[in-house]
Amino acid sequence: MSNGASSPPPTAPGATADLAEVARSVVATHRGDRGALLPILHGVQHALGYVPTEVVPVIAAELNLSRADVHGVVSFYRDFRRTPPGRTVVGLCRAEACQAVGADALAAQVEARLGVECGATRADGGVTLDEVFCLGNCALGPAAIVDGRVLGRVTVDTVAALVDSPADSPAQPEGVGA
Repeated sequence: MSNGASSPPPTAPGATADLAEVARSVVATHRGDRGALLPILHGVQHALGYVPTEVVPVIAAELNLSRADVHGVVSFYRDFRRTPPGRTVVGLCRAEACQAVGADALAAQVEARLGVECGATRADGGVTLDEVFCLGNCALGPAAIVDGRVLGRVTVDTVAALVDSPADSPAQPEGVGA
C-alpha cells in the first residue's frame, strides 16, 4: 500500500513461473523508461497486491540490476508490501495533526478491536492495519484510509464497521467521509 493509496486484493498466482510472467509483463510496459524500477515495483504491487520475493531476481535480470539493488528499494520504501495484504486494508494517519486530535489513542483502540497490530495482517487474512503519514485530511483528523477511501473524524467504531462490511456495500457508517 502506498501512503494514501490502497492495494487491490491479492491475486497472486500460485506458481513462481506465473509471478515471473507478471513481473516480465510489467517490465515490458516500462522498458526503455528512465528510472523504471519504481514504476515497475508499483506495477507489480498493483497487479499482485504485493511485491513477492520471487520477482526480485526477475526484475533485476530484466533491468540489468543486482538483486541487492532491487531488494534494497523494495525494503527501503514503506509503500511496498512484501507479503499479501488482507482483504481489507486500513491505514491510520499518524502525522502530527492527527496525533493532536487523538490518533495515538485511536490506533491503540483499533489494534485491540481488530486484533491486529499496526504493520501486520490479522491471522485470518481479513484485515491489514498500516500506519500512514499524512493523508492530506488534517482538518478532519484523525484520518484513515480504508481500501483507498480517505475518511475523516474516524473513530474505532467507524473503522470496525468498514472492516466488517464489504467495500461495495452502499451503507456507510454514520459520521464517515472526508
